[in-house]
Amino acid sequence: MHDTHPYQPRTYARKDPDAIAYVMCATGERVSFAQLEARANQGAHLLRGAGLGRGDHIAILMENCREFLEICFAADRSGVYYTTISTHLTPDEVAYILQDCGARVLITSGRILDSLGHTLPRIDRSVQVYVVGDTPEGLHDWKAKTAMQPETPIPDEAQGLDMLYSSGTTGRPKGIKWPLPDDRPGGRSMLVDLLSTLFGYDAQTRYLSPAPLYHAAPLRHSMVTIRMGGTAFIMDRFDPLRALDLIQRHSITHSQWVPTMFVRLLKLPPEDRARFDLSSMKMAVHAAAPCPMDIKRQMIDWWGEIIHEYYAGTENNGFTAITTPEWQAHPGSVGRAKLGVIHICDEAGRELPVGQEGEVYFENGHQFLYHNDPDKTAASTNASGWTTLGDIGRLDDEGYLYLTDRKSFVIISGGVNIYPQEAEDILLGHPAVLDAAVFGVPNEDFGEEVKAVVQLLPGKAASPALAEELIACCRARLSSIKCPRSVDFRATLPRSATGKLYKRRLKAEYWP
Repeated sequence: MHDTHPYQPRTYARKDPDAIAYVMCATGERVSFAQLEARANQGAHLLRGAGLGRGDHIAILMENCREFLEICFAADRSGVYYTTISTHLTPDEVAYILQDCGARVLITSGRILDSLGHTLPRIDRSVQVYVVGDTPEGLHDWKAKTAMQPETPIPDEAQGLDMLYSSGTTGRPKGIKWPLPDDRPGGRSMLVDLLSTLFGYDAQTRYLSPAPLYHAAPLRHSMVTIRMGGTAFIMDRFDPLRALDLIQRHSITHSQWVPTMFVRLLKLPPEDRARFDLSSMKMAVHAAAPCPMDIKRQMIDWWGEIIHEYYAGTENNGFTAITTPEWQAHPGSVGRAKLGVIHICDEAGRELPVGQEGEVYFENGHQFLYHNDPDKTAASTNASGWTTLGDIGRLDDEGYLYLTDRKSFVIISGGVNIYPQEAEDILLGHPAVLDAAVFGVPNEDFGEEVKAVVQLLPGKAASPALAEELIACCRARLSSIKCPRSVDFRATLPRSATGKLYKRRLKAEYWP
């Protein structure tokens, strides 16, 4: 009988139990499909035993470790929502997410508990806390408890979903919630269709994930790889030389990056870059943040026409994608719609003509809501029912989308809208610069003026002369109103591990 729910570890555990579902690159741990199937079932039994039913919530707060994906697959077949939490958040931010998502179970690790310790007293007593690793008295040992559970499926399996939180780059993070499908686990899904069709994920895929699994793209792409019968290779953290070595050593076919990773790869010494055979790679995709055009051109020159790009949010209300040849014909574009229909609208939500800049909306995309925030959900939807993530962009005659910036990052100086991405792209191309942020700071006459904050490459020294050089570099390519009037230097910029710049934290230091 044909299995209508083949996209799950069980399918491949039956065909080839010893085939590898994923590898933890830092430790060398290899998890077969049979092991993943058994451990996911044990986790599902434990969640049921803890009183969780369909539609309930769990939270996962841990570093990239073997158990992370096992827990996600357990939740995925239990009909529960699983919220993965950034390990870089403060105890207060963790407590906020736990309370907001209504988690009934928190699964963390011994390594995280030190930073979490201050939060535990503020967690509702009804939240059951499980620990992977050294388990303090009064908390539950995840490994010991799951080891006591059956390795067979729970009798009432149901499809679960992630409910991930926005990165909070523009305000308090919000949980992005999709309706649970009324189905058994392992059926076709929008993500399986998109990634297999666009990027060729299949049973031969060897996917490298160099980013934290708590973030939407690494988690979803890793799980789709496994659902398709491929193998995911999970780095514990991004290191440019290590990533190149893993591509060569494991004959990686697919990989996912963010532009800051490209910058760090390109700034390796040429002799280091030339050491590695990367010919196994069929597809390298980037997303999550704007990629400067010069950086992308250099990556294409190095890796060839395998660079793909997509634009989407955790919300998945729409999705665009673009191949290398398309991008070379439409430089700077993030592609055409592959999910939903794109509309560019003015501030009143009315559609603008082709070529005009406005807010990017999607029609007929995936339906979502912001958990516990009906006002934000309503604000993301216009009168036609189209939804937006708050990004600014324009369409060309062929339907290719060009993003300008986040709506919330627009600098308004003397009544003129300035999009800081242009200046950031130029600064990132400077040979002394490793990272850059451009934003508005107070100006008595114009309301705001343009400020740049820059992180230099190791060995480069900050100086007034270098600040002037960077400003001149921008003025050589942009009108002066778009250019920084001043440059500050920092040892590091506040970015998430997935490359999102926390610009609001920088801005807050300059505004009274």
